[in-house]
Amino acid sequence: MPLQGQALVSGTVEIPPRSGAAFVLETGQTLIVTDPGGQQVADLLAYAKDDVREVVSNGRTFDYEETIALTTGNTLWSNRSNRMLTIVEDSVGRHDFLLTPCSEATFKHFYPTKPVHRGCFGNLAAALEPFGVEPDAIPTAFNVFMNVPVDGASGRLRVDPPTSKPGDHLALRAEMDLVIGLTACSAYDSNGGSFGPIEYRIEG
Repeated sequence: MPLQGQALVSGTVEIPPRSGAAFVLETGQTLIVTDPGGQQVADLLAYAKDDVREVVSNGRTFDYEETIALTTGNTLWSNRSNRMLTIVEDSVGRHDFLLTPCSEATFKHFYPTKPVHRGCFGNLAAALEPFGVEPDAIPTAFNVFMNVPVDGASGRLRVDPPTSKPGDHLALRAEMDLVIGLTACSAYDSNGGSFGPIEYRIEG
């Protein structure tokens, strides 16, 4: 029986609002992440299938790609300096790799009047547990469609609503056998105050 969120190569899987999934992506396969309703972020993590201590790294990626504005043609690198995912299509061109997955602590800090939610961190931890990934092994995620402008003078960050429109997508080719964690983000500001699903499919 497939694990939670496991996709058939020919199928499209919906991740319901404020939830997550984990699945295997093999070398050469392409993962297509779609925002069906618009203005919805998806937190994405990648681990080496053969050793989940190897994980996607924002620091290595920024270093080797020499940009924080990652889009078509850029690669996401691991903490061991190996290529993990290459962006092959990007209909939005605005993503974030600076901010950590939202968590219960995030909600207590930024949304003290809102109900506490386990957030993307909790959803990723639950989805990745069957693959041997512990919560402390969850790093900064590649936040697909997230809109985080950086002020050039002060360096201050701002979280604005995503610019993604219904049907926008990001396609990433696996450069090694991977375990992928993927969410429909749960944070209010990240998604313009509302929550929608995320869809994904695997090709190749």
